[in-house]
Amino acid sequence: MTVLTPRPLTQADFEPFGDVIELRAQPDKIINQGMCGRHHDLAALDFADGRAGISLFDAEARHLPCEVALVERHPLGSQAFVPMSGTPFLVIVAEDNGGTPANIQAFVTHPRQSVNLHRGVWHGVLCPLGERGLYAVVDRIGPGDNLEEHWFDTPLTVGPMT
Repeated sequence: MTVLTPRPLTQADFEPFGDVIELRAQPDKIINQGMCGRHHDLAALDFADGRAGISLFDAEARHLPCEVALVERHPLGSQAFVPMSGTPFLVIVAEDNGGTPANIQAFVTHPRQSVNLHRGVWHGVLCPLGERGLYAVVDRIGPGDNLEEHWFDTPLTVGPMT
């Protein structure tokens, strides 16, 4: 049995898989009559064709340790998850090894972080931790099959954080 130990999400560790969307130390611009800091262009959306769409995902809570039976990827577009309820979530990602996920890693967001998964990155399903979560999801809307799944012969276990 493979047991993954999740770690806090940082851009440095997550770089090969996507973008961590969070506030910078200082905003890029002050807008709205000086009342709002704009942290500009925090993720690179990438679509083969089609258009960007915004969907809402209402996901049931998970708890650590949890079982991961599959990962998926979207070859035609990136996919961003933006929590609307402030619920932290588990992010499972993996490198690609000839069409198979490899070097699987687990991260846990803090309540003010979002992620944008690069096009074609293997990732786990949405897993809010501790309570139900509501997420805005920005991804590709268009023709073609934009979902590949890989089911593990033996599910992985994601243990508690260290």
